[in-house]
Amino acid sequence: MSIAFNDLGRHVATMAEEIEAASTRVLRSGWFVLGPEVRAFEAEWAEYCGARHCISLATGTDALILGLRALGLQAGDEVLTVANAGSYTTFATHTVGATPRYVDVDSASYTLDPSQLAAAITPRTKVIVPVHLYGQVADLSAILAIAADHQLPVLEDCAQAHGARYQGQHVGTFGALATFSFYPTKNLGALGDGGAIITNDDGLAAQIKQLRTYGWANKYQVTLEKGTNSRLDELQAAILRVKLAHLDAQNSRRQALAARYNAGLAATPLQCPQLDNAQHVQHLYVVRVAAEQRNALRQHLQAAGIGSDVHYPIADHQQPAWAERYQDVHLPITEALSNEILSLPCYPELSDAEVDQVIDCIQAFFAA
Repeated sequence: MSIAFNDLGRHVATMAEEIEAASTRVLRSGWFVLGPEVRAFEAEWAEYCGARHCISLATGTDALILGLRALGLQAGDEVLTVANAGSYTTFATHTVGATPRYVDVDSASYTLDPSQLAAAITPRTKVIVPVHLYGQVADLSAILAIAADHQLPVLEDCAQAHGARYQGQHVGTFGALATFSFYPTKNLGALGDGGAIITNDDGLAAQIKQLRTYGWANKYQVTLEKGTNSRLDELQAAILRVKLAHLDAQNSRRQALAARYNAGLAATPLQCPQLDNAQHVQHLYVVRVAAEQRNALRQHLQAAGIGSDVHYPIADHQQPAWAERYQDVHLPITEALSNEILSLPCYPELSDAEVDQVIDCIQAFFAA
């Protein structure tokens, strides 16, 4: 029995009738951009997260870009973030003309290490962007305390943390604002691209809402520079409304699968995710294996018909497009992770038997 790394067809099938009904409703309405479905989803997602405002956008990357613009980032400013999260924050920072600077990550959670944060702050630092990676929440208490000491805003990158909590409160509501992606593979994913920003700041919300539509104050009247065209369409909003109703149950299933993996892999040399905090949402199940064994393990899984992936194989400061400017940057844990991490199948539709098959395959690899 082959096991795909992810199976969106199986995922959508569990909600097919609801999705079809929502899609038909939009098609019959004749309204496809910034209409009632978008307004309803924005209200529902804000309420779910516990935020005052949600502004939906075309992509999660646009959310990062417009979030940084709304915080006033410009040329010469610096953004402190991590280099192990797929380059998206780096790309957004470059797009607004600012400069990314990197803080190494914690070896257990793979999120920003607050013990190294204060030393990285310079007079040009304007914002801190912790990434809640793989569904694991960054150490927000420590990060927010340091940010407050230096009077810096925090932008939470929640692209992989839909529904995750920290000290009982949904992530995304701790910083000045937070960004989400609704790419199809996310815990809350559309059937295409999508993104959003949530915030409790009325002024930021108004500014972002204006920036997403050309900088218009009124139709055809531009009063804000550096606006763009970034709007979640009605069809995707309607689909996200359907899927939001299932999010908590699907997150619970992800947590159960991760716990099953951890129990089954406990006797292997793998470093498995920390699950002592029940508030993670396990967007990805990522293990750590010795660098010299990772590719062999991937090949072993592939030979057994089991998919895997690496999130992410190249750290931002080592990407070919930017490596020259970061020649003097050394992030020991981030760089080690690039060669040692491996993502195993972990999606709500996966059966216990399939997880056990993956476990058996990995146990056999290490027993050989």
